[in-house]
Amino acid sequence: MTDPMYVARARVQKVSGTHRRLTLATGERFDVGVHGPIKDHYGLSDEKNLPLPVDYIVAATGG
Repeated sequence: MTDPMYVARARVQKVSGTHRRLTLATGERFDVGVHGPIKDHYGLSDEKNLPLPVDYIVAATGG
C-alpha cells in the first residue's frame, strides 16, 4: 500500500447542542450545525440555524 498523497486535518470543537466550530489546518474556521427540515425532523427548533456539514461538501464539489 502506498502512502496517501494528501491527508486533510481539521479540529472540531463543540460550541453547544449541535453547533460545532471547525478549524482547518490552514487556519480557516467555520461553524456547522442544523437548519430547515433537519431541525423539524429531529425536533431541534431551539438550535441556531447553521449550515450542515454536508452543505459544505456539496458546495465544495460544485453541486
